[in-house]
Amino acid sequence: MNKTAKTEYEIINLLKERWSPRAFSDKSIDKNTLGKLFEAARWSASCYNEQPWRFIIATKEDKDNYDKALSCLAEANQTWAKLAPVLVFVVSKKTFTHNSHKNDWNQYDAGQSAAYITTEAMKESLFVHQMAGINKDKIRDDFNIPEDFEIIAGMAIGYMGDPDTLSEDMKKKELEERQRRELKSLVFTGNWEESFF
Repeated sequence: MNKTAKTEYEIINLLKERWSPRAFSDKSIDKNTLGKLFEAARWSASCYNEQPWRFIIATKEDKDNYDKALSCLAEANQTWAKLAPVLVFVVSKKTFTHNSHKNDWNQYDAGQSAAYITTEAMKESLFVHQMAGINKDKIRDDFNIPEDFEIIAGMAIGYMGDPDTLSEDMKKKELEERQRRELKSLVFTGNWEESFF
């Protein structure tokens, strides 16, 4: 399915074609390809080069871990994410290693690393659907995450699937046109809401 963005300015195709499907194929992703995604994340920028991001990955080949990860998603997300061959949780260290001070930029940095995963995934013909609908307490308990780390988001990763595998409501969302606010409502100069464009 093609859902290429209609952009105001020309951008690279990987970004124009990126979107968050719910219909995934159950085709597995080999370890080398997954390695490329997380290698891309490793080279993301971070404050003081802290690299606060950590990832918990569960593949369908490891049924116990996959089922554990799936059970940590919100029920609505479980209905479609169970088709994806890979589930990931993005976790981030809350303090700097070099001085133990609070790292107010850890979520920003973790988000950048997730964006790198998403872009590299597109290069590999994979799609990523990032999720806020996760049970953070259950993830912390089930995966033994230390208190100095916070759970940021979940991700389902896989190849494009068939929208007919989704409920009618989800299928409708899957097929609708992508939309974004106009740049003039997002980029300001001089004063708040004084558009740059």
